[in-house]
Amino acid sequence: MRKAAWMAMMGMTMAMAQTNVLQSAIDKAASGSKLELPAGEYHGNIVIKKPLIIQGPADQSAKIIGDGKGTVIKIRSSYVTLKDLTILHSGAEHERVDAAVSIKQAEHVTVDHCHIDDTLFGIDMEQVNHSQITRNWIRSKPFSLGLRGDAVRVWYSNDNNLSGNHITQSRDFVVWYSHGNTIAHNFGAYSRYSLHFMYAGKNDVLYNTYEHNSVGIFFMYSQDSVAIGNVIKSSLGTTGLGIGLKDASNFTLKDNTMIYCARGLYIDRSPFQPDMNNTIEHNRILYNAEGIHFHSLSISNNIVGNIFKGNIEHVVDDDKVTLHSIQNMWDGNYWDDYEGFDKNGDGIGDTPYRLFYYADKIWLLNPNIKFFYASPVISIMNFLSRLAPISQPVELLEDKHPVMFEKDLEKGVIQ
Repeated sequence: MRKAAWMAMMGMTMAMAQTNVLQSAIDKAASGSKLELPAGEYHGNIVIKKPLIIQGPADQSAKIIGDGKGTVIKIRSSYVTLKDLTILHSGAEHERVDAAVSIKQAEHVTVDHCHIDDTLFGIDMEQVNHSQITRNWIRSKPFSLGLRGDAVRVWYSNDNNLSGNHITQSRDFVVWYSHGNTIAHNFGAYSRYSLHFMYAGKNDVLYNTYEHNSVGIFFMYSQDSVAIGNVIKSSLGTTGLGIGLKDASNFTLKDNTMIYCARGLYIDRSPFQPDMNNTIEHNRILYNAEGIHFHSLSISNNIVGNIFKGNIEHVVDDDKVTLHSIQNMWDGNYWDDYEGFDKNGDGIGDTPYRLFYYADKIWLLNPNIKFFYASPVISIMNFLSRLAPISQPVELLEDKHPVMFEKDLEKGVIQ
């Protein structure tokens, strides 16, 4: 018993010694200097309060391991760089935002090519500007989806570059009250919100790939942003959607691919500002249960040059009283169910594409019946509703210049 107690005490002493070595080296380092960590384990939670570079070997074999309580690395200074490190084992308390890396009230901070695992939150940024979060691999603790922390949390932080990160099995990537950020070339899978904006403006979301998440990209209470070249796959479940706009104004969604989602694009009271529009152009909306779902007052969107193919329903408007989808501008889209002709060979259909809502299509607004999507019974019901509707149909949309051939709009090949 004495031997076991002595060994345990020696283990604690060694861990404390290692902690003191790393923190002591940080404290003794000259401002602006560089600490190069050789391969090995460095224990403890550390705090950096001066400009400093901490870099490990390129294979990330220098491991900074937290004590399982609180945040592993706290950065409380501008001009700090963490590079080529493995960061592990934060605490698990949400109210403290236990994270791998916490950055507060700083500028020109870089976290590059770090491997982050077994931490509740990944990188937490609060009032951080002009910083670089790049090429990191991030995974949360192995909790249920709602109890994980956010992979990246951007809070009141502006003009940052968050690019090339690989995120899996976390909760969300959130950008709240933050403006002028670039989020590009990231990969996210098996999380909740791949990317979630609230009260954010002038952000650029470029060429990210998100798959097998509950939600791809969701913009809420935001404006003046662009999303270009993103691929969102397999956002399924009751909340599954590729890209969502809620109370979002002056947005441009361009060259994105939404494929195999419950809802490809979800539009809720957007644009919110009455004197603004949203531009939705040259996107590929493919093989979703619903291509675009309109909710609440959603008008004045310019929906131009998109490809609608393989969706069970290209457009759904869930307002049972006043349909708003017709009050958007539709032009020059490709519709795989267009039945018109092109006599002059200009690639544009001779007659408009019109989509109607039939009152007898009861399954459209009934989530229980959606289980039977694409079944022979539903297919027969759809055919009969078009052949002999029991009520006057209501027009969902009119595209006056439907494109005849998908290849005329296609910008790339879906792998």
